[in-house]
Amino acid sequence: MSEIDIRSILQLIELGQRTGELFVEAYPSQLPSVVNIGSKYLPENRSVRSSPARSWFVFFLNGRIVYASDYASDYSSDPDTSLSRLSDYLRRYKVELSLNRLTISSVALISAPEYGYLWALLENHTLNPAQGRSIIQSMVHETLFDLLSLHQGSFIFEGSPPLSPQLTTLEIAPLLAKIMKQVQAWKQLHPLIQSPDQCPLIADRDLLQSNLSAATFNRFSQYVDGKTSIRQIARYLHRDILTVARAIYTYVQQGMIQIIDAPGREGQAGKQESENAPKTILAREFELWQATRTPKVVCIDDGVTIRETVIHILGQNGYEIKAIANPLEALSLVFQLKPDLILCDIAMPELDGYEICAMLRKSTAFRQIPIVMLTGKDGFIDRVKARMVGATDYLTKPFGENELLMLVEKYIGPGNSEQRQSDKSVADSFGNGVEIDITDSTSNSSPSFS
Repeated sequence: MSEIDIRSILQLIELGQRTGELFVEAYPSQLPSVVNIGSKYLPENRSVRSSPARSWFVFFLNGRIVYASDYASDYSSDPDTSLSRLSDYLRRYKVELSLNRLTISSVALISAPEYGYLWALLENHTLNPAQGRSIIQSMVHETLFDLLSLHQGSFIFEGSPPLSPQLTTLEIAPLLAKIMKQVQAWKQLHPLIQSPDQCPLIADRDLLQSNLSAATFNRFSQYVDGKTSIRQIARYLHRDILTVARAIYTYVQQGMIQIIDAPGREGQAGKQESENAPKTILAREFELWQATRTPKVVCIDDGVTIRETVIHILGQNGYEIKAIANPLEALSLVFQLKPDLILCDIAMPELDGYEICAMLRKSTAFRQIPIVMLTGKDGFIDRVKARMVGATDYLTKPFGENELLMLVEKYIGPGNSEQRQSDKSVADSFGNGVEIDITDSTSNSSPSFS
């Protein structure tokens, strides 16, 4: 996708007065190679190499933009992470976001959690409408800046009922004209400043202090700390990204400020240095526990073949695996089983995988649990819907042993090697106390892991 393509798409949506959602996904080659996966099974500061897909949603009503968001790969799996952008914008109004005190009634919660929480703040009068409109306008502007800077990717527009309720709608044409100028101007900052997600850090404090007033230097010191990105500074100060980057560019040229990657994206050298550092007693205990525990997986699928395949593959590779055939019963059983990862079929009777995933994500207990959707369709729309309800990843059926193991290991690590041999003999027997098949109402199988 080129810049003119995404601009043309937006113009066509405006011209056709379309209502619905535009989903845009960047190709992995445009993304950093080192990211924090945020898994509760890894130490907090540990990074893994991956190629996560960064994507964006733009919501329209009659050809005007209602709301837009940066949809990271783990967007809904961890509300604290997915709402960090909203928290940044609230700082300009000295408002602190507390999820526990918010009651969400908006239908936007599932398809656009950030938008739903923003409306809750308006409904309980934490924010006034003018402040809410200002935040939405900034969010849309920030998202369009990223989209118009994108060179390669894929997209889909799906007509759907409008995101409701609406606080404001924005005309596309003037936004495009303004932001395209900023995108072109941003290129002039290369190579010293390349991404809004990079962080400025004071390199020569004495020299910088001598070139600034006391008040300006104090403000620089507050934000230019190597941990706060240009994007975040723009949010805090109620400025656009380009204005903030230009304000520090001269000081970067003169060596007073340096630009570094965000924490967690420091590259392989930094990662290696961290891994070679002396381990604390707690870290050693964590590694010992990690090496001896057996990861737990639940598979929800009404197909016998898939259940038996998953049991066989994961069982013989050191995982505790339970298979549940009835999707209605699965919702209550997963709370008792407390798995580390859930595999969930999409196409099931009575309750499909999208509905199950959306319901689980509403529970605090399952905000960070990886949920992988199993689908027989290798379609882009299925991936979009899966992300909208908070799915972590997806796996297309039929799948092989390597595909399944690589995906499971990506999120919860390898199975317990000490138990692989014993688990293999059990898994090979299929159903000898291993599988829970709820289709038989007379079954007395216990839902607990052995």
